[in-house]
Amino acid sequence: LAAAVISGAISLNILLFGLVGPFAAGLIQVIGMRRTIVLSMALLVLGAGLSSLVTQIWQLYLTWGVLVGLGSGAGMVGLATAIANRWFVARRGLVVGLLTASNASGQLVFLPLLASLVGSHGWHSVPLVVALVILALIPVVLLLLPESPAAIGLGPFGTTEVVPLPPRAGDPFAIAMAGLMRGARSADFWLLFGSFAVCGFSTNGLVATHLIPFCIDHGIPEVKAAGLLAAMGVFDLIGTTLSGYLTDRFDSRILLFWYYGLRGLSLAILPFTNFGIVSLSIFAVFYGLDWVATVPPTVTLTNEVFGRKDAPVIVSWIVAGHQIGGALAAFGAGETRFLTGSYLPAFLASGVACLLAALLVLRIARGRMPALVQHS
Repeated sequence: LAAAVISGAISLNILLFGLVGPFAAGLIQVIGMRRTIVLSMALLVLGAGLSSLVTQIWQLYLTWGVLVGLGSGAGMVGLATAIANRWFVARRGLVVGLLTASNASGQLVFLPLLASLVGSHGWHSVPLVVALVILALIPVVLLLLPESPAAIGLGPFGTTEVVPLPPRAGDPFAIAMAGLMRGARSADFWLLFGSFAVCGFSTNGLVATHLIPFCIDHGIPEVKAAGLLAAMGVFDLIGTTLSGYLTDRFDSRILLFWYYGLRGLSLAILPFTNFGIVSLSIFAVFYGLDWVATVPPTVTLTNEVFGRKDAPVIVSWIVAGHQIGGALAAFGAGETRFLTGSYLPAFLASGVACLLAALLVLRIARGRMPALVQHS
């Protein structure tokens, strides 16, 4: 029951993480990037700090589920897209890869430290430490993050032309909904949305949430299982950065086909291994390289189909699909484990979904992009 309760709170967090993204992307156009980031960090500090004090289930849902979910939503792919489009003309795919890799890798790399804190000081210490670290970073953002290259008299990387920011809009809700309406009229949007939902189902929702208890079911200690996720985080940084580099050079659809296909095979095979050091190490390397490698080509396809101006908002709606998929997996896999005593059905279902996504992504922007794309 405890696992199901925690899975429910994580599921709510993941869902809000995604749904707030489009409105955060709209808010950037209203109050600016730096203020939006600081606001999201303040929500994270409040939510994580209060989570250290919870004594009731509803308090966990409110603090970690709602406040942390809302605060973390502004730091997702929509922000990375806005930064890449605002600061870079060349190498946008690589930049998106680096930003998203650092986001996911940071979550995974800190897991062993947080797991050791649980063992030495209890779980209440973990959200408190997280809150203090984020609080310490707010002045860094205020001091070191300019609003745009034009604010410091520079042009975006790849050009010497100083590009002024467009006038600020007035209603983030209207901006977000206009982006959704434009996207919803396109079949490409739904292909991107659906495939990215599968990405969230197979990463945030399933592996990030349930790999540790899955390993514990097979006799692997919790700290070692957390170390496995941390290793995946290191390889994720490598894999997603490499994916950004490849996205600047090759057809994003073909890259996504391989990413989803290989991920699906690895998820389907894992439950049938012996969970020994060799098989788990291979899985950690392989899955880590593929963890969020899907992000740079997904963002590039969104830019290609909808244009750089609307892409941050529309890609945030696509990320909402990612988080809906993640929320379904976080809750569904926990319920499956509770009802059947096994994670096997959840891992097999995720593997099959990834293989289907591998086929669907080939139809995105069909006939619109060349087989080989060369970017300066």
